[in-house]
Amino acid sequence: MQTSASASQADTTVADAAAATTTEPLSVSDAFGSVVDKLAGWLDALILLLPNFVVAVLIVLVAAVIARFVRKGVRRLLEKATRQSAGARNVIDLLGTVAYVIVLAAGTFIALGVLNLDSFVTTLLAGAGVVGLALGFAFQDIASNFIAGVLMAVRNPFTVGQIIETNGHMGTVKELTLRSTLIETFQGQTVIIPNAKVFQEPIVNYSTKGTRRVDVACGVGYGDDLQHAQQVAMSAIEDLEGRLSERPVQLYYTEFGDSSINFVLRFWVDFRKQTDFLGAQSEAIKAIKAAFDSEGVTIPFPIRTLDFDPNGGVPLTKMLRPNEGEA
Repeated sequence: MQTSASASQADTTVADAAAATTTEPLSVSDAFGSVVDKLAGWLDALILLLPNFVVAVLIVLVAAVIARFVRKGVRRLLEKATRQSAGARNVIDLLGTVAYVIVLAAGTFIALGVLNLDSFVTTLLAGAGVVGLALGFAFQDIASNFIAGVLMAVRNPFTVGQIIETNGHMGTVKELTLRSTLIETFQGQTVIIPNAKVFQEPIVNYSTKGTRRVDVACGVGYGDDLQHAQQVAMSAIEDLEGRLSERPVQLYYTEFGDSSINFVLRFWVDFRKQTDFLGAQSEAIKAIKAAFDSEGVTIPFPIRTLDFDPNGGVPLTKMLRPNEGEA
């Protein structure tokens, strides 16, 4: 009897549980009420978040104002540190914009933190780091040229229109960008050199001081009076057009050559373009030649003494007719 009662009680419990777990379909009014409850919950959360949202907006606005002041400050600082040129102007504007973006981005990240979006900020920074690393490897050469262009614009070793020599090329600078330097050679060729190579290699700037020394190499015969030849050569270019009178003419004998005693004559000229140098050099050569001819100073031709006897000192006629004197 007790066993039957227990089984009956267990069946009743199972039936009650099944009835309790059975869900009846919601009515339209119940569904609408559920949606209203959800919206009310969201509205309550928004109201609770509203102070933080206002603070975040204020942080972004303040960051934007500070970023503008930072951009102006960076531009003024770089303008004082660099000479005004096209390349420097571009770099100044670029660095000012970079400073503006950095400050504004920092303010935005702080605002996201106020809104309790720390996980989003962390994910965003991690993604930006991965993307930046990938781009760095992919565009390594472009990045190196870009950085070199920025440093060159700040240091300003040369400007557009100046004559320079670098990487085995000499010519006039026609354009300076953040990626490359464009040089037009004196033969009319256009050479584009990446800024990384220009930055790493020596640069000879012929236009910095606006003057250049002209060296003229020549020689006089062994039978000439060296002091007289020196005076004649130096006097020949004293009144040369374009020569800087404040820089004295210099002449130095350099060596005993095969057929002449060689010297180098030096003087300075104004230098704005390559033709200033070449023209002065050409006029100096003509003036020295005319003065030497007028004063009887010889510029000897190369002389070679031919000796056909192993012991030397035997005339050529003797070598050609060795038995002529024995008859």
